[in-house]
Amino acid sequence: MPLKFFPPSEDITMKIIWQIDPEDVAQVKDFLERHRDNAYVRKRIETNLRAEKPSVTRETFWYTMVGCLLTTQQRSGPNGPVSRFLTEPFPLRYEVCVGHPDLASFVRNMLTEFGGIRRANTIGKEMAVNLAYLEAGGWEPTFAHLDKVRLNSSPQTERKAAEFVDSHLRGFGPKQSRNLLQWLGLSRYEIPIDSRVTKWLNRFGFPVKLNAFCLADPVYYNFVSDGFRRLCEACDIVPCVLDAAIFASFDGDKWTDENV
Repeated sequence: MPLKFFPPSEDITMKIIWQIDPEDVAQVKDFLERHRDNAYVRKRIETNLRAEKPSVTRETFWYTMVGCLLTTQQRSGPNGPVSRFLTEPFPLRYEVCVGHPDLASFVRNMLTEFGGIRRANTIGKEMAVNLAYLEAGGWEPTFAHLDKVRLNSSPQTERKAAEFVDSHLRGFGPKQSRNLLQWLGLSRYEIPIDSRVTKWLNRFGFPVKLNAFCLADPVYYNFVSDGFRRLCEACDIVPCVLDAAIFASFDGDKWTDENV
């Protein structure tokens, strides 16, 4: 998967041409075929590729937002503490948190008592700030962006929605803002790029050696995302499906229809 660089002249800016060879396509398709029957992959196809997607409710958005904060700097495997905390009955439901007099302390204490979840104090503060923003008028513009993705999913609408989340919600960088869209079942093209994806791309032969720590920079993140999407286009694969296969490949056969 080599890159070609065209040097700038007085009136031409530098451009990158992604060159994807038939061998690259065959390798990607073979990888996806090996993981297509994984429960995690099948669920991603069923949810994110469906023709009609229901509107997002405040309760669903809040649950997903909390899940994204919980998985920051922490693995989210099928049997880990985060997955167990997010199962029903979910203790930090929207109706429980809204109007709480000291949400930050409430969340911190609950996560600490549950055990195994990092950053309890930070997550409590982030949730309190985000709820205050949403309740003070933030719901309307947030849902406006989500509806644009839901009704017209494209690389452009998804990136704009992710950038909005990144700039308006505490604790959301480039990766978790995409994670939010994907978890809600809305996005197809913009994926949450993390260490799993960068490891896979490096093994695959991405033309630039990737460093997961650099993904906090939006420009670097978009560069990697564009390369991933172009690879998927050449393989006639929707990016969110290949992302699911990569994610599932690191967990073996631990994902089932029940825990996914």
